[in-house]
Amino acid sequence: MPDNEDDWRRDRIGSAHRGTNPTVLRRLGAGFAVIGDRQFLPGYCVLLTDDPAVTRLSDLPRARRTAYLADAERLAEAVERACAELDPAFRRVNIEILGNTDPYLHTHVWPRYDWEPADRVRLPVWLYEEEYWRGERHALGPRHAPLRAAISCELDRLAATA
Repeated sequence: MPDNEDDWRRDRIGSAHRGTNPTVLRRLGAGFAVIGDRQFLPGYCVLLTDDPAVTRLSDLPRARRTAYLADAERLAEAVERACAELDPAFRRVNIEILGNTDPYLHTHVWPRYDWEPADRVRLPVWLYEEEYWRGERHALGPRHAPLRAAISCELDRLAATA
């Protein structure tokens, strides 16, 4: 059992199941909606599969695959609604399933804003400089509580209307 408070980062899915992953917003049908560790684009979230052995979308049987994609759509819509309400410069969300770094199925939901630097706003977020990905400036923290609450509320509203 992990004894370091950051061990959840080494086992994001297992810690979500154990209730020790502090980024979890909601348990969804086929995964966990989590808020991203880095918030240089406020509202960045990830849908984690609920099975760490699943490495790609095609590993899932058709019904689970459909459920996972429905969860991704629900998280994206919740991020869109919450971010549009909180920031009038919100533009859209980008949804990406990549899998080049983390070995488990996960989907990135990136809000995009009009206030982003002109040389970045139309490009993939992965082209942001290293400073955005490291250090404390953009780290998830208590100041993000209203954002977390807004996305969670939207997830609940969408579940109620499903």
